[in-house]
Order: sequence, then structure tokens, then C-alpha cells
Amino acid sequence: MLRRAAAQGAEPVRLLVLGDSLAAGYGLPQGQGFAPRLQAALAARGRAVRIIDAGVSGDTTAGGLARLDWALADRPQAALVELGGNDGLRGLPPRDSRANLAGILDKLAAAKLPVLLAGMLAPPNLGADYGREFAAMFTELARARPEVLLYPFFLDGVAGDAALNQPDGIHPNPQGVAIIVRRILPMVETLLDRVPPA
Repeated sequence: MLRRAAAQGAEPVRLLVLGDSLAAGYGLPQGQGFAPRLQAALAARGRAVRIIDAGVSGDTTAGGLARLDWALADRPQAALVELGGNDGLRGLPPRDSRANLAGILDKLAAAKLPVLLAGMLAPPNLGADYGREFAAMFTELARARPEVLLYPFFLDGVAGDAALNQPDGIHPNPQGVAIIVRRILPMVETLLDRVPPA
């Protein structure tokens, strides 16, 4: 598909995936992580896309904000933001995480990039109040920015299922990644449809 698009003179759309270990494919064989599997799924749908894999294991929303300028140097045309999981695991104040995500979204808006924000849920051991505040920051950020697409929970259909996760119970195995890619794919295609023609 990519070769056919190139032959027709169309350059692949550059999609930035700014994320943590879930995007980086932590613990998975090369080529089995989220970014390469998403690129392959898009190619199978006839879409010429080059994913700029900016997933860094252990990264927080603060880390993502700090390295966003570096990621933008690759001139992406759209962005998928998958951050927040490590903030939740560390019990960081949701107001701080929200401020960091707002900074990321504002920088991407200034760069005139269509954006898909992937939400996350906090670990249940942090309590119901923390969990509600944490989950709400994603919906509130998207509500305040109608142009931002929201995928409510990145690990939808995978979290909590031992058969779909690595032994740590946090990171998806290849079967889990396949489900994540399949579920988020329609939203990613909607995102790509918002990329202005070259």
C-alpha cells in the first residue's frame, strides 16, 4: 500500500504517537508494539502512514511536554497523545497531570495538528476520589477543545484480563496490542481524515 501511494506521488502522512511504555511496546518483540502494529493496520486499510514513534517507557505527562518540541521537529501532520498512565501509577496530583496535558494540546494546536487524545484510568488502589478526578481530566480537556478527538480509555478491552497482558499485569502482550489497535483504529482513521491535503 505504501509503495502504491508513493508511486502515485503521495507521501505517507506523518502521524506522531507521543506516549509512554504502552505506545513504546515495552516487553514486546520488535515489530509487535502499538506503533508498528497500528501502522500495519492502517496500511491494510489502504492508508499510507508513517508513524513517528515517540513512545518512551516510564514517561509521565511532564516528560511528554518536555520533549514535545523535539518530537515536532519531525514535522508530523497529526498526533495521537497517549500519556498519563505513569502519573496514575505514581499517584501524582491530577491537577498537575492535567496542566501538562493542556500544555501538550495547546502546543499541538499552535502547530495546527489534528489531535487524538487517548484517556487512561488510575489504579483502583488510589481510591475512588482520585480515580474520578483522574478520569475526568481527559474528558474535561477534550470538552474544552472541541477540535480534539477523545478515545476514552486506551486499554479498553485489555486492562484487567490476564490473558491479554504480560506477567506484570500492566503492559499488554501481543494479543492485547491487537485488540487495542483494532478498537482505536476507527478513531485514528477519523484523525487522519482531518489532515489537510498536501
